[in-house]
Amino acid sequence: MTKIDGFGLGLRPAHYADFIEHRPRVDWLEIISENYLIPGGRPLHFLDTIRRDYPMVMHGVSLSIGSTDALDMTYLQQLKTLIERVQPGWVSDHLCWTGVDATNLHDLLPMPNTAAALDHLVARVQQVQEFLGQQLVLENASSYVAFSADEMPEWELVATLAKRSGCGLLLDVNNVYVSAVNHGFDPRTYIDAMPAAQVRQIHLAGHEDHGDYIIDTHDHPIAEPVFELYRYTLQQLGWVPTMIERDDHIPPLAELLMELNCVRQIAGTVMEQRGKVA
Repeated sequence: MTKIDGFGLGLRPAHYADFIEHRPRVDWLEIISENYLIPGGRPLHFLDTIRRDYPMVMHGVSLSIGSTDALDMTYLQQLKTLIERVQPGWVSDHLCWTGVDATNLHDLLPMPNTAAALDHLVARVQQVQEFLGQQLVLENASSYVAFSADEMPEWELVATLAKRSGCGLLLDVNNVYVSAVNHGFDPRTYIDAMPAAQVRQIHLAGHEDHGDYIIDTHDHPIAEPVFELYRYTLQQLGWVPTMIERDDHIPPLAELLMELNCVRQIAGTVMEQRGKVA
């Protein structure tokens, strides 16, 4: 597997030509796995070309690790084939469910925070890791509703799942902030609960602020409160490879590179301060 460090971006078709022709300063790229599962065609052509110059990680949206449906072994075999092609630093998906009774709802739906859900997740994560032959990395999803049956806060379920299953964590700092506003908790409490050794990657992204609630849209620049929470995250957890997600209203690559430089500056300042304290 490829070594991943530094600062990355999500690879989007709008920027294929920029990466091929100009090779901008980006340490690594994250691909959406589902975009490259079909053999042949232009997506794989661009993937192979860009892969020569940039290390990559794979990020999926279809695993539905929390569903009560059986795991889709056809999908997992396609994923395994793509892993062999890309040799990613790691493979991630979301801690959620996306459908039931063979119906895909095309959304990242939140898990109930219960002991039964935790047991269910541990077993399924271990099944996926055994099939893929490597650690699975899971991302915390943003949420807008809570279950009346919840028995623990989300951060306890996430941290315990990582410890019991051995999975890695993709800590989406924007999602933590979104959920914190929507549910009225201190986002720093969530960060404090994360097992630092198992946090493999950080996502930063934008959102839509509607005042008393926030929607995770990935179509805006990173908001200042998310930058502040990112600072706190690095102070608490230490260095973690970090990237920006942008999925709609995608700007020219030059704008994303400027935003990524802001991320670099924040991380550099925090890590320098940590070094002085140590």
